[in-house]
Amino acid sequence: MEDPNVPVRIMRSPLGRAQGLGAARHGVGHWWAQRVTAVALLPLSLYFVASVLILAGATQARMAGFMAKPWNTVLFLCLIAALFYHLSLGLQVVIEDYVSHEGKRRGGIMLVNGLIVLSALACAVSVLKLAF
Repeated sequence: MEDPNVPVRIMRSPLGRAQGLGAARHGVGHWWAQRVTAVALLPLSLYFVASVLILAGATQARMAGFMAKPWNTVLFLCLIAALFYHLSLGLQVVIEDYVSHEGKRRGGIMLVNGLIVLSALACAVSVLKLAF
């Protein structure tokens, strides 16, 4: 007969101990989205910097004329979309890593994503007002 005061020792392999501690490949889509937006931001950011340098000291009419070209409008809107989506992905990771309370973590992510959407919409409206 076994002594009820002695803890039961279960011998398991390292793989057996690790199973059930988290879903493997759970964040692969998130990771890829972050990398794709980072790669997209490289040429878009260079285009933005070049545009700012070209238009330095320009009048509002010249800026509106520049933005009225469809190619410029599309590239600026792509920059806004990629930038704010990348920002959302990055801040979500930071909040998930450093906020331990589940309710605060979800609330923080919702708040940050709401602010990001509002900021992205404000930028998009600004570009569209200049373009049209």
